[in-house]
Amino acid sequence: MKIREQLFAQCVNYVEQRIAAAQLEINYAQASANAEEKSSAGDKYETGRAMAHLERDKAAQQLQEAIKLKASLEKVNPSGGNEMVELGSVVTTTHGNFYLAVSAGKLQINDFNVFALSAASPLGQELMHKKVGDKFIFNKKSFEILKIQ
Repeated sequence: MKIREQLFAQCVNYVEQRIAAAQLEINYAQASANAEEKSSAGDKYETGRAMAHLERDKAAQQLQEAIKLKASLEKVNPSGGNEMVELGSVVTTTHGNFYLAVSAGKLQINDFNVFALSAASPLGQELMHKKVGDKFIFNKKSFEILKIQ
């Protein structure tokens, strides 16, 4: 399997884990709210229930963010290869390796370390549409594109 495909698979796994965790948290918060209804009385009941609803809303927001990440991943071509940086590209620069897909942090394949970032991030925007040999300055550092996979 090509490195792009392996990184894509890791990003898919990352997003699926985030979705599952958010759904689990929603279920837990809902169960907590339901338990408060059955076992509490008075102000304590209202406070506990309100807290559970806040937790559920927070988890629902995290779920929506994870779903947006999944939608972004659907736009990535995991097997493509181009002379220009695009979504799904693995870019080697003078300051590290980057995979343009979703913001998933540091990923590793064997001894190859890469930082997965969104094309919408500031560095992602800077990298997009560059070619091997192109140079740019980001955060007062001079970058050069060495390789695009």
